Amino acid sequence: MKNFWVLLFCSFPIIFALLTPVLNAQLTPSETRLLFQVQKLLEYPQVLQGWNNWTSFCYLPSSPSLKIVCYNNRVTELTIVGNKSSPSHSPKSVSGNFVGSPQTLSKSFSIDSFFTVLTKLSNLRVLSLVSLGLWGPLPEKITRLKSLEVLNISSNFIYGEIPSSISSIKSLKSLVLADNLFNGSAPDLQSLALLEELNLGNNHLGPGFPSLGNSLVSIILRNNSLRSQIPSKLINFNKLEQFDISVNEFVGPIPSSLFSLPSIQSLNLAGNQLSGALSMNIICNAELNFVDISHNLLIGKLPPCIGSNSVNRTVLYSFNCLSSGNLRYQRPNSFCQKEALAVKPPAKSKNKESGTQLGLILGVVGGVVAIAAVLGLLILIIVRKRTDQNDKFDNISLADKMSLRTSPRPNIETIFSIGRVPQPMRLTSIGLPPYRVFALEEIEDATNNFDPSNLMGEGSQGKVYKGRLSDGSVVLVKCLKLKQKHIVQSLIQSIEASLSKLRHRHLVSVLGHCIVTFQEHPNTTTTVFVVLESMTKSLSEYVTDWRKKEMLKWPQRMAITIGLARGVQFLHTGVVPGIYGNNLKINNILLDESLSAKISSYNIPLPSKVGVEGPLHGQGVHLERYYSALLSPFSSSSSGVVAEFKFSCKNFKRSDENGEKEDIYQLGIILLEVITGKLVISASDLNETKLQLERGLAESTLKDAVEPSIQGSYAYQSLKTAVEITLTCLGKDPNRRPSIEDVLWHLQYSMQVQEGWTSSGNLSSQM
Repeated sequence: MKNFWVLLFCSFPIIFALLTPVLNAQLTPSETRLLFQVQKLLEYPQVLQGWNNWTSFCYLPSSPSLKIVCYNNRVTELTIVGNKSSPSHSPKSVSGNFVGSPQTLSKSFSIDSFFTVLTKLSNLRVLSLVSLGLWGPLPEKITRLKSLEVLNISSNFIYGEIPSSISSIKSLKSLVLADNLFNGSAPDLQSLALLEELNLGNNHLGPGFPSLGNSLVSIILRNNSLRSQIPSKLINFNKLEQFDISVNEFVGPIPSSLFSLPSIQSLNLAGNQLSGALSMNIICNAELNFVDISHNLLIGKLPPCIGSNSVNRTVLYSFNCLSSGNLRYQRPNSFCQKEALAVKPPAKSKNKESGTQLGLILGVVGGVVAIAAVLGLLILIIVRKRTDQNDKFDNISLADKMSLRTSPRPNIETIFSIGRVPQPMRLTSIGLPPYRVFALEEIEDATNNFDPSNLMGEGSQGKVYKGRLSDGSVVLVKCLKLKQKHIVQSLIQSIEASLSKLRHRHLVSVLGHCIVTFQEHPNTTTTVFVVLESMTKSLSEYVTDWRKKEMLKWPQRMAITIGLARGVQFLHTGVVPGIYGNNLKINNILLDESLSAKISSYNIPLPSKVGVEGPLHGQGVHLERYYSALLSPFSSSSSGVVAEFKFSCKNFKRSDENGEKEDIYQLGIILLEVITGKLVISASDLNETKLQLERGLAESTLKDAVEPSIQGSYAYQSLKTAVEITLTCLGKDPNRRPSIEDVLWHLQYSMQVQEGWTSSGNLSSQM
């Protein structure tokens, strides 16, 4: 035995000498130079700033932001994830030309030169360049990477059409071009026989559905401009597990075969114009665990396999015209039939030539009829306009006369808003009831003539009633009496300018208003009625109540936090000016019937000109008081949760940055509470809970730090990603806290990891 150790000791220098060349292996000098060129062309992003002449690229520790894999002294995988925000709001000028921003690389950046360098890394199999601020049209030369299996250039600012030659990269298995500015038709990808993952979401592609091969496992085309019927050829996609075409303009019926595809697990068709009735004979694949057909034009009943009989299957179907299931958020049947008729695609002629000739004849005839109709319409408008002007004059005169009389019963005149209410944003408010002006009769019918049994609360400035509109939806009606007549006009203008544009599926919405003037000599009073959504479920209850928390496993908690982040993103970037300092608290996050999050506490910005110009100069304080009283919460009862709106007339330009970072911090607290199941009451609670999560991350075990009821329902990497972004939000230095786009990106990535983990059949998490 002693001789063995002596021999081993003597042989050690020889073994070390033999291993040294392997351990010191480096890239070829040419590929090393190429990586330094990549660093330079990307303008030295933070994730690459540590590179220098002594960097051993093949032995860099891998992280979510940077990964380099080498084989035979050549780079085979290059993953770089930056911190630039996504182009959710297109940085294009009115003329359509691209305009740079702080989130893009500089004007001197050349995407052509950049990909010229990349294509010299000829052995690349995986290329992932995410959130780096790349901009410009995608060069055709990317097809020189013949060995590429994974291409991910998501969350950049790449515009123009996707090169059709991309279909020549026959080795592609994953193509992710999501969250860019691509437009035009998607290329024909049918020849990519190995392609399993396709994600073209969040672009401007359309109108036709792309040609795809049937080997795909995941198809994500959400949030584009696709307008067609769902192709019947999908029946041959036997490997398809995830199909997401939400937030497009798809029309026509939903093919029954989608629900029974052999491998389908997730089906998201929400936010389109799909119409007709679902077949009651639909057979669902047993593995189908998520279906979203909400915000369409569907009628009839839900088939049993996605109705009340479905087991372990999440089904979302609100905002259709369905006659079964939960009818609370369904539209009238007439609405869907009318809208479906308006968007019905033209029928294809069997005989192309005869169809063309017939179309030409009909076009000529239609043109003549259209001209005649336009002339007739112009005449009718002129006649009606004169009639309306006369009627308006007569009504005003009558009102003036009645205001001078003494009568035991006041004259009631409904004052409608001046100008048009802005149209809701197409994407973020799709499916939401449009903002409108209510008639007094509608308010009275909804509240049963303000029956005392519907009174939910009373404040110093007015009352709040529970009501039910004619379509069956439950609402809250807040009432505020005004006595200063000079306030009324400004209040009308500010309501239209501020409230009507705040339309988003993850905000508790103001549905409309009614302003009524009661005239009785010598006094005149005006009452403002504001109609709001009524919701009864609070996120804090579902996080703390032992019976309800069991309903929120990890996937449900992630879906709620993603919805919350999207609501905050809309407040920050979806309106101008952005809305910050929104007092985000878990008690103010409400849940609808499908457990989708809605923010009930956010600032209502008062236009800066109100109260400081013209006859209203000096009256800003009065208007602020009335506006605040109108939107502030009254006392709530067990029958409903009153939305809490916070009035703000501060200078947004000076407070944007502070308010944004404060919102991110408060969002981090809510994420912390959702993950751990513990409410943060004090600073010590926050510090203690943060410390537990930080310790869990350091020790690669989060089991003891998270809500016990989610055990077994999460993928460890999904949980880890959510915890990491939560702790980043809670950073002490506001400048180092992430943007809301960064938060949303990480939460969505966490959800993607979770979905992949679930689809692979895992039943227990890595602890």
